[in-house]
Amino acid sequence: MSGILDGKRILITGVLMESSIAFHAAKVAQEQGAEVILTAFPRPTLTERIAKKLPKPAKVIELDVTNDEHLARLEGLVRDELGSLDGVVHSIGFAPQDALGGNFLNTPFESVATAMHVSAFSLKSLTMACLPLMQNGGSVVGLTFDAQFAWPQYDWMGPAKAALEATSRYLARDLGKQNVRCNLISAGPLGSMAAKSIPGFTDLAKVWDERSPLEWDMADPEPAGRGIVALLSDFFPKTTGEIVHVDGGVHIMGA
Repeated sequence: MSGILDGKRILITGVLMESSIAFHAAKVAQEQGAEVILTAFPRPTLTERIAKKLPKPAKVIELDVTNDEHLARLEGLVRDELGSLDGVVHSIGFAPQDALGGNFLNTPFESVATAMHVSAFSLKSLTMACLPLMQNGGSVVGLTFDAQFAWPQYDWMGPAKAALEATSRYLARDLGKQNVRCNLISAGPLGSMAAKSIPGFTDLAKVWDERSPLEWDMADPEPAGRGIVALLSDFFPKTTGEIVHVDGGVHIMGA
């Protein structure tokens, strides 16, 4: 039986652990017929070790999305390996510790700027670095955590995700004429490395336990990975600038 990504070539960032959403996106993408290449920073060897748990081998390229030299060489490295790309997964976010955990009113701009650069501007940087490889169009998929709300402890990652969401819409606007779609998955909280770096993140789990219409499992990143793969596929050919919630339905709940 053929998969929904048969023949597709996909670049995936953010595979840090087996619990990473990006790992499950890579796993499902391979199962659905895609060739996958991974990027990693700051420890490519860690990603290479995790990549061995994927169904098929995947090359790992070192990529710091804030480093212009890394971005400039990406096209050539991917072209040598895959020839071209049909999709890109942006699963990158970082904020310094003083930008998280209840310090919102006292965070210095330098820390805010780092969070914005790594977590939001990098969607544009990565997409533009990969654009020459998507001559026949393609799909860019990023990961957000619903930026409509002010979450406990999330602090400056909230505005960074809001900036990411706006960046995705503007990319969708400007790249549509090249048949490149840009969409986001808004995932519920998961016990990933990203979550563990946020003080008090487990408090959010209680919200999902109490309010999610569908049962939510913080230990299961696969639904979010499947959402990414769906948006990478040709099953959403005219969907761009969209945010698809994979959060058990919490985003629809009022009081």
